[in-house]
Formats: sequence, C-alpha cells, structure tokens
Amino acid sequence: MISDTHSHLDDRLIPHIQNADEVWHAGDIGDYKVVEQIKQLKPFKAVHGNIDDAGTRKEFFENLFFIEENVKVLITHIGGYPGKYPFRIKELIKIHAPNLFICGHSHILKVMYDKHYNLLHINPGACGNHGFHLIKTAVRFELNNGKIENAAIIELGKRNIVA
Repeated sequence: MISDTHSHLDDRLIPHIQNADEVWHAGDIGDYKVVEQIKQLKPFKAVHGNIDDAGTRKEFFENLFFIEENVKVLITHIGGYPGKYPFRIKELIKIHAPNLFICGHSHILKVMYDKHYNLLHINPGACGNHGFHLIKTAVRFELNNGKIENAAIIELGKRNIVA
C-alpha cells in the first residue's frame, strides 16, 4: 500500500513491490509513468488524488471498494482518520461497511483500529519527494480469509527535498 508518490517511484520501493501480490495506491500519483512502472511489475489498483490530472482521474476514481480474501476494502485519497472523518467518508463507511479503510493525502503514516466503525484504518504516509514528510513510508500486509495479518511499516529513508 502506497500513497502520495507525486510523480516519483523510489527505487528502494521496487523490491517491496516485487515481493507483493498486488500494489494499491491511495492517490496523488502524479505523472502517469509511476502507474506504468508499477504495472510492469505487479497488478495495480488506485484512486486519484487532488493533484492528479484528467487522464489519471478518468482511469482511477475518487473511491474504490472491493472485496479481497473476504476482506471488504475501501480506498480514497482524502479520508481523515478515526474520530475525524469528513461527512462524505462517514457516509461511504456506513454504505460499504469496510473491514479495511485506506486513505492518503496527509503524508502522515497512521495504522489504527477504529472501534466505532469496526475497521482497520491505514494511511501509508507518503513515498514521493514532494511534501512536508521527512521519511518516505509505505505499508505492507496480508489478507487471509477475512483477516488482515502481518502488517508492517516500510521506511524507505529520507525524502529528497524538492523546492
């Protein structure tokens, strides 16, 4: 699970992609070359973010809901966090009742259980060079017959400062 690449696919992420079954991106992809690079390696699912252009928005929607390994997954870019979800997200959660809710945008890594909605909330942080984050991050996990297991934070190192 990655987010906020902002047109940059860090080479240090490639071995993690190669070891994954699939890559999910929570928006702010940036240049479409990032999508092409990842799709050469693994199946890819994504939502668009607020910086993504019309072409990216045509292929990837604002919200993505699917069921994988009996886990209901909801992904969007701007989603807030437990106790601070915007109204739009609260409504999506009520409609879809996901077990796993993933968002990006804030560039702040968060993995936390939401007792109110009975779901795992993940924001993988940011793995691009643009933004205020200091360390590039991603998250990996396994879905096994209704369970989210073996979650781990991936630290890719310091971001390159881009003016």
